[in-house]
Amino acid sequence: MSLQDYTAAQTTTARRTNSVLLRAFIVAVSVLALINLAALLAAGAYQISHNGEIYPGVNAWGVELGGMTPQQARETLEGQFAYPETNVFTFRDGTQVWEATAGELGVRFDVDRTVTAAYRVGRQGNLLASIGEQFAAMNQGISVSPVVVYDQSQAETFVRAIAAQVDQPVVDATISVEGLEVVTTGSQVGRQVDVPTTVNALREPIGNLQSAEIPLVIVETQPAIADATAAAVAAQAVLAEPLTVSIEDPLPGDPGPWVATRESLAEALVIERVSDGVGAERYDVRLSDPQLRSFLEPLASPLSITPVDARFTFDEDSGQLEVMQEAVYGRELDINASLATIQEAVLAGQHEVPLSFTVLTPAVPDFATAEELGITELVSSATTYFSGSSAVRRQNIQVAAARFHGVVIGPGEEFSFNNYLGDVSQDTGFEEGLIIYGGRTVKGVGGGVCQVSTTAFQTAFYAGFPIIERWPHGYRVSYYESGEGPGMDATVFSPIVDFRFLNDTPHHLLIETYFNSGSATLTWKFYSTGDGRTVQKSGPNITNRVPHGPEVYEENPEFKPGQIKQVDYAVDGADVTIYRSVYRDGAILHQDTFFTHYLPWQAVFQVAPGYVPSGANTESENPEEGEAVG
Repeated sequence: MSLQDYTAAQTTTARRTNSVLLRAFIVAVSVLALINLAALLAAGAYQISHNGEIYPGVNAWGVELGGMTPQQARETLEGQFAYPETNVFTFRDGTQVWEATAGELGVRFDVDRTVTAAYRVGRQGNLLASIGEQFAAMNQGISVSPVVVYDQSQAETFVRAIAAQVDQPVVDATISVEGLEVVTTGSQVGRQVDVPTTVNALREPIGNLQSAEIPLVIVETQPAIADATAAAVAAQAVLAEPLTVSIEDPLPGDPGPWVATRESLAEALVIERVSDGVGAERYDVRLSDPQLRSFLEPLASPLSITPVDARFTFDEDSGQLEVMQEAVYGRELDINASLATIQEAVLAGQHEVPLSFTVLTPAVPDFATAEELGITELVSSATTYFSGSSAVRRQNIQVAAARFHGVVIGPGEEFSFNNYLGDVSQDTGFEEGLIIYGGRTVKGVGGGVCQVSTTAFQTAFYAGFPIIERWPHGYRVSYYESGEGPGMDATVFSPIVDFRFLNDTPHHLLIETYFNSGSATLTWKFYSTGDGRTVQKSGPNITNRVPHGPEVYEENPEFKPGQIKQVDYAVDGADVTIYRSVYRDGAILHQDTFFTHYLPWQAVFQVAPGYVPSGANTESENPEEGEAVG
């Protein structure tokens, strides 16, 4: 057989085979179509037979609903679902319980929606899927979950009703004072039901159609102050007894003690909430600082003692100081420290408390030496005369001069005459006599004091110290012109008129005063260390002399007929200028001008009323210039 014949034979065989296969395929498709058609016809007949009915095999809550119309299914299921009425939930808070059925908590069975769900089985949008569900229901059964509706707001309402019984506010412990008794109240922990969290715990058991015990979720708030016992004990300790405040080591004449009654302590008691800085709080018990301060502040002045420097005399032979008056240590009431001491003591149950003082040390102690103070030599001295003075004037000069004997003035310190003179009165040793006051000679205490201030001025003048304040007399006084001439006097009138100078050296200055009744002299001495300064005085330059006026006669109702007394002596007025140049090492250190305007002064006589003297014997009394500006 040729290749051509072989190829033709193969082609014929293939055609026969394909024809057979085609006929077989057509037969198979026809059979399958017949089968599907039969199935579809059967399914269609099945659906038609159950039109308007729930397909067989569908159940809900264990109740077979197949073959029932939706209405029949509703009637059948009504009353079958007892969960809302029979299942109970128990809410617990410790031993307290509250019960509610699922229905009371908002759970109910939705029959309509459950029947609708059962009826929809096998009735999907897709035909094959629907037939599949119908077949599955018929052969295996399909259970439709009952539709349960849970109204959570109803559960919240129920739990909030429980919360109204359980909730309690947080309450701090309190403390108060009623009369003399301390009263406390206890604290209370705050409790509040967490309603949302508690209600949320219902979801799982309701979803599983179960009963359950639900513990109430409680939010507790601890009180900021749980206990006031400690504060009450402290407060009661404060009020237990009266409080006595005193000076621990009193000096003669010191006041005190001072006693605060229990009633006054109760009025001053302060109970205050304070924080410890880390969130906790407590009650702080103390006495009122303002009330304690108002009690202590008036005591400060009478209890204050100004320190007094030691006083010395200088032994020119040995070059050493001799103590003539010991130093006095001062004290000052320390109000803040006293407050703290009282507060601490009363809280510790103590009722006798000493005041606190600050010790004030004198600037010049007893043990100071001449070398330490720089007191090595006499640097200046001056002497004035009081010959012809009355006994009263001499007494006053002596008393006033003694106030300055032994005084030490520190380097750079200002000397004030009035500061050391102190009180000028009969209580302090001064006598009453005639003094110059307001342009007149009148009776007063202290006549002769200006003799002392004038001598102090002249000593400071020749020492070369800067003169800070100096006031002259209103008219010339003969006592102060012996040897010096006019313009070298200084009057004082405490506290407004003073004599002051400055110790502008680096050394201390010791003042010594000497009253000599026999020679009628008053001498001031300055001891220190000389710095090489010298003093040159120029003057007095006297100008503008004004003659004194005629004699003046004044009636004195206390005088007897014929009695007459001269109380002022005539003196002319004038302007007087003194110049001072202070040198050190040949150079001018400072220059000063001291100007004085003296008024003219007429003679004044006191006479008996209605009597005109004519050559009668007269008594005379020199005016005793004192602490006054003439």
